[in-house]
Amino acid sequence: MLYHLHEFQRAMLSPLVYWSEASARILSEPGSWLSHMPGANRLAAGYELLYRLGKDYEKPEFGIRTVTAHGHEVPIVEHKVLQKPFCNLVRFKRFSDDPATIADLKDDPVVLVVAPLSGHHSTLLRDTVRTLLAHHKVYITDWIDARMVPAADGTFHLDDYIDYIREFIRHIGAERLHVISVCQPTVPVLAAVSLMAAAGEKTPLTMTMMGGPIDTRRSPTQVNDLATTKSLAWFEGNVIHFVPNNYPGRGRRVYPGFLQHAGFIAMNPQRHFMSHWDFYEDLVKGDLEDADSHRRFYDEYNAVLDMPAEYYLDTIRVVFKEHALPNGTWKVRGKRVAPEAIRDTALLTIEGELDDISGLGQTQAALDLCSGVPAKRKRHLLAEGAGHYGIFSGRRWRESIYPEVKAFIRAHAGR
Repeated sequence: MLYHLHEFQRAMLSPLVYWSEASARILSEPGSWLSHMPGANRLAAGYELLYRLGKDYEKPEFGIRTVTAHGHEVPIVEHKVLQKPFCNLVRFKRFSDDPATIADLKDDPVVLVVAPLSGHHSTLLRDTVRTLLAHHKVYITDWIDARMVPAADGTFHLDDYIDYIREFIRHIGAERLHVISVCQPTVPVLAAVSLMAAAGEKTPLTMTMMGGPIDTRRSPTQVNDLATTKSLAWFEGNVIHFVPNNYPGRGRRVYPGFLQHAGFIAMNPQRHFMSHWDFYEDLVKGDLEDADSHRRFYDEYNAVLDMPAEYYLDTIRVVFKEHALPNGTWKVRGKRVAPEAIRDTALLTIEGELDDISGLGQTQAALDLCSGVPAKRKRHLLAEGAGHYGIFSGRRWRESIYPEVKAFIRAHAGR
């Protein structure tokens, strides 16, 4: 019922939202005589703020058209390599017809970026992908909004997530692959590689795990506290809803993106309030550069997706309540997840000093669990001054963290 009320409210407010957009344009366009009225800039700023607070945010594009790789400007073509009901495996293909450029690109390591399925779209890792493309061949998991997946395509559990990762690794080829997991997927990626190792399959050359909840008993955060203080029945009864009839996935049980977004905002309400106030002030002052920066950030931050209910509840239970991975009690399709079985995959863990989502030590726990990996092939990096998003996006990622990731991948490019 809550999802239906949300859609009803959205429909009721849409005339006001788009009227606000039109009013902001009329009062701010240089060619409009209304823009020269006294106080027009403040009115326009207020209307645009109202529009952005009320509008729908669709999934953004990756929008990576070109990159500079090995000193060459090369075009990028984004294409789907594999298509599954709940996820597409996407490759960012670098093209050139210059023999020298082709020679430089040919031997670059292959990287699979496993994006989180935790509320935001995979485009949240745009900066991660763009940076990696300078020296790597890059694939990414592009998760599909569950409300857009017809109910006839079945359910999606955490075990299915792991199956997807294993299939993607096999398709690309583990013998030449480096896997980077950001936040939530550190757990299923470690499970997938553990199961492959235990089954005698080839495993990726390296795993880089960034800010993930491997062992949430270490330095628990506000996110961890919520998961442990509420029962699984509470989550199922209060945050799981049915997709309304106006979407392809009508009738599917999901954890709605708008609830996850409300949770994101609730973690730092003062910061978001001040950000929107600063946006209003920038518009009034005519500081269009800072205003555009605000728009770009919230175009991404406010674009959320629904998660399949089965997957969401599995994650709460396995990761946050049972701590099944660090306890050694997790079974997937009847097979125990045994990280100690991994022997041929080098491991890098990365944490942000100021991460308020995955606390310090939670990701580093993977180093202890992967006891079969020699110490010389394991490394931990603490990014000083970095929050959760800072370890994979922004200046610290590009200037401090990425060079370490690049060097680690190069150092373990062979078995």
